[in-house]
Amino acid sequence: MELGAVLEAVDGCSAAAGGVGVGVGIAAAEAAERALLRYNEENRAIFRFDPADEDKRKKLCEGILNILEKDTKTSCQTACLEALRILSRDKKVLVPVTTKRNMQILMRLAKLDTVEDPLERVSEFPVIVEALKCLCNIIFNSAVAQKLSLELNLAAMLCNLLKKCKDQQLAGDIKCFDLRLLFLLSLLHTDIRSQLRQELQGVQVLTQALESSLNVRWTGEYKTVEDRNRPPLSLQETNCAVEALKALFNVTLDSWNVHSKNESHQFRYMAAILRYCLLTTGPTEDKTEELHSNAINLLSNIPVSCLDVLISPSSQEETDIKYNGMNMGAIQILLDFMEKRIDKGSSYREGLTPVLSLLTECCRTHRNIRKFIKAQVLPPLRDVSSRPEVGTTVRNKLVRLMTHVDLGVKQIAAEFLFVLCKERVDSLLKYTGYGNAAGLLAARGLLAGGRGDHWYSDDEDTDTEEYKSAKPNINLITGHLEEPMPNPMDEMTEEQKEYEAMKLVNMFDKLSRLLVLRPVHEATDTQEGDELIKPMGVRPDGTMAPLEEAVSQYHTNKQDSSDSD
Repeated sequence: MELGAVLEAVDGCSAAAGGVGVGVGIAAAEAAERALLRYNEENRAIFRFDPADEDKRKKLCEGILNILEKDTKTSCQTACLEALRILSRDKKVLVPVTTKRNMQILMRLAKLDTVEDPLERVSEFPVIVEALKCLCNIIFNSAVAQKLSLELNLAAMLCNLLKKCKDQQLAGDIKCFDLRLLFLLSLLHTDIRSQLRQELQGVQVLTQALESSLNVRWTGEYKTVEDRNRPPLSLQETNCAVEALKALFNVTLDSWNVHSKNESHQFRYMAAILRYCLLTTGPTEDKTEELHSNAINLLSNIPVSCLDVLISPSSQEETDIKYNGMNMGAIQILLDFMEKRIDKGSSYREGLTPVLSLLTECCRTHRNIRKFIKAQVLPPLRDVSSRPEVGTTVRNKLVRLMTHVDLGVKQIAAEFLFVLCKERVDSLLKYTGYGNAAGLLAARGLLAGGRGDHWYSDDEDTDTEEYKSAKPNINLITGHLEEPMPNPMDEMTEEQKEYEAMKLVNMFDKLSRLLVLRPVHEATDTQEGDELIKPMGVRPDGTMAPLEEAVSQYHTNKQDSSDSD
């Protein structure tokens, strides 16, 4: 249907009505409704609009809001709101929409400005849902609407509506879009995020919404019911849980420092719900992954001292995944999720680094988690015939990431393995080889060996007999067993050896004198002192330095040691 015909029908309906609150003419309203229903059907999947019709779309938005301001039947309101939702996908037409009056019209239709229970009449649910969807689009696409949201106290109204949806099964869609709107507000406006955290008790409200979406049942403090046979969440429950997780992520940003006992309790309570969430499945595999991904993101915001509730003493019938009598079901889910994201082979920074960071902090702080994960990721070495990065085990996959092109990815992968090795250089090199670990060790100033700053228990790792027998022949750089190679100098005369040695010295000297940025074919213009490669050495403290400086420091340390004797 042509846009002009729709605009004509809407204008006719708007003109047929009197002032605010006066009912719309029945015939005109039905004509506008039919035109809008047809427009909605034809444009439901449209996200790109013809620039030539921009003025018509603006006028259509104004006409729709004029109808919505007056009394009309529910079906007409729903058609108007759906059309407005489609039109609001275009940022350029939102200027006439984003006024205080028009925002208040939509808030009224969403039942956000009433003290009465907005969920008494089920027939009004479609209007409430469509009004919330319109607000989502408008606030997402308009900075003016975001400022008006703070002025109109929209976040407080949404929290009130959310509380009323708590026990209303029929209000699932309302709850879902209420949560999505809170997510957008907390994402796009820092003042609203602070308001939610400090004034509106947003953490508690959103946590309760998450708890009701997941149907959590409790057996004790921070301990939920373990039911292996519980059915998957419905699509609506999963969507609500995901929106609650995203909103909570925004509201709990910068929450690493817990300042009070009450806050500590709130985060432990949240962590227990997130543990339950990790052990829950959605209606499809993709929805389960989305649910778990958002749960992991939120867990990364929780102070690591509160994450001990992810593991708990386990009874025999609860789970088969345990370590030292502790239930490790949630940790196993995190490990499986990490491996699945590695196997995807793309979007590592967004998809993999959150779970790797979470596991690294858990291992650094909680001994039982570290020992359980190490037993699976870095089991005792037996076969060292292949390079550490070659193979299909989790260890092989993580070692490959240590040389990834993305600096952030390779740093967190290396840090995770380093923590599993209790930040001991000799243990890390055993599992990765010096070549793969060099970047981390250089950044940490540990090229000369030693260990990191964090304290770990003194329990020692035990090597297998197979590893002990192969250890003398392991190449420390590559980290695997190599067959002895014939020495090419065995058949050389002393003159040939001396010639090859001088040839190598001359090559290094030539390289060290080449221009820094000049191509090789221009090296004939090399000036004295210009360098392409500078010989480097390792200082006594494990950091890199020019070779002359490193050797000088070693001599100085040796002399000081002799003088003290």
